[in-house]
Amino acid sequence: MSLADAFAGKSVLVTGGLGFIGSNLAIELARLGADVTVLDALIPQHGGHRFNVEPVRDRLNIEISDMRDADALEALVRNRDFIFHLAGQVSHGDSMREPQLDLGVNCVSTINLVEACRNLNLRARLVYTSTRQVYGVPNTLPVTEEHPTQPVDVNGINKLAAEYYHLLYSSVYGVRSTVLRLTNTFGPRLQIRNDRQSFIGIMIRQALRGERIRLFGTGKQIRDFNYVDDVVSALLLAATTDACVGRVWNLGSPWRCSLLDFVSVLSEFCDVEWEVVPFPEDRKLIDIGDYYGDYSAFSDATGWRPEVSLREGLGRTIAFLREHAEIYWK
Repeated sequence: MSLADAFAGKSVLVTGGLGFIGSNLAIELARLGADVTVLDALIPQHGGHRFNVEPVRDRLNIEISDMRDADALEALVRNRDFIFHLAGQVSHGDSMREPQLDLGVNCVSTINLVEACRNLNLRARLVYTSTRQVYGVPNTLPVTEEHPTQPVDVNGINKLAAEYYHLLYSSVYGVRSTVLRLTNTFGPRLQIRNDRQSFIGIMIRQALRGERIRLFGTGKQIRDFNYVDDVVSALLLAATTDACVGRVWNLGSPWRCSLLDFVSVLSEFCDVEWEVVPFPEDRKLIDIGDYYGDYSAFSDATGWRPEVSLREGLGRTIAFLREHAEIYWK
């Protein structure tokens, strides 16, 4: 079955649907012919923006609501065929500064969602986006799904707990959940106005504004990168592949490089000045060193392969952000 056949006419809820990945997913679902509702709390500084879904604004429904409100969530869960749970707090630093907020947005919201599915909609396919941060400092590379989970920050702990809610409700109650552990994702609609999310966004904003990029530590830390279109493809495949239900899967990429190499690629599209500086103490405490994931299990199960290289993806990203500079970074 093609993705168009799988989603055309289906009722789909995307939580966090005005954010970076959620909006890109919502746009693709609308283009596939799905009946899409996006749910977002529009918490300030978290990256949600109505403009993110502008290309399909007349083809979806927008609900502004907070998933920590269980009663409000219940009505949105009924009769959905697919639910993509992308809402969450993703800043590692913010989770250490505001642990109660991180707990509420990542854990309370998730338990409300799986409870609503258990009580009102067991037929829905549910996909949850977690993070590579649950692994902490890798013991071996590449990191497989069997690697111990040893989070180094509050965000990693809460995202791991949210994973377990999905897996527990899948095994005990029959909620048909799948967990994807995402790595460094970039692309159009990336939140770059503040330092609350990925280092990719921070460096892109600095490059676009002509500011000096600071690389912490040695700059030789290895990372892998997924372009957002590839992540959207993975989400759609996870939702339509029966073998994915009740399991955790890594995403990842064959394009991995050091932060210094990342800046080198970025310099092909922007005038870049950079320097290597010591880690700030608060960031050093939660740094994970080198990381790249083994995504072969998910690839074998679904046929998914990343298609957009770091260079191609950065070119597309910079072009989009320049076109919409007033919205995203000026």
